[in-house]
Amino acid sequence: MRSPRLLHWLCVLVAAGVLTGFALLLLTGKYVSDGPVVVAVTHDHGVHAGDPFVVAGWALGMLAVGRLALAPGRGSSG
Repeated sequence: MRSPRLLHWLCVLVAAGVLTGFALLLLTGKYVSDGPVVVAVTHDHGVHAGDPFVVAGWALGMLAVGRLALAPGRGSSG
C-alpha cells in the first residue's frame, strides 16, 4: 500500500513549508529581539543582529526534516 508513504512525504512537505514560512516572516517583519541593523541592504532594509539566529534555526529545522524524510519507514516490509 502506497498511502502511508504518500502521507509521510506530505507531512515532510508541510513541515518544511511551515518552517520556511515562519522563517521568512521573522526575517521580513519586526519582532522584539531583531536587534540593530548590522548590514544595510537599502536605506530602509538590512540584516539585523537577530537574523542569523533565525537562519540558523531554519537550517537546523530543515536538517531535521531532511533526516526524517530520508529515514527508512518503520514497520515497512521491503
